Amino acid sequence: MTENSRLPGPISALWEWQYDGACLGMDSSLFFHPEGERGSSRRRRDEGAKLICGTCPVVEQCRAHALRTREPYGVWGGMTEEERREWLDAESRRRRRSVSA
Repeated sequence: MTENSRLPGPISALWEWQYDGACLGMDSSLFFHPEGERGSSRRRRDEGAKLICGTCPVVEQCRAHALRTREPYGVWGGMTEEERREWLDAESRRRRRSVSA
């Protein structure tokens, strides 16, 4: 089950940026891989999704949302789930170093 305790509440202003997304109305399969998709097929789909994100006026808000909520699936804000995980891991290491310094 997806952990949703980090999701913002139901205040519509917190979600309104999504109405301006370049992906609005597009098939979600462009951004979320089907079970078992791997290799070049997955890379091509991810790259296609990132091209759409590259035209998006709210890409920064989307990325911030995905990182803040630790969105586990799909391309959000021009980042794949693996890229977000790597970014969060690196951020965690930076924080640990700054605390121990």
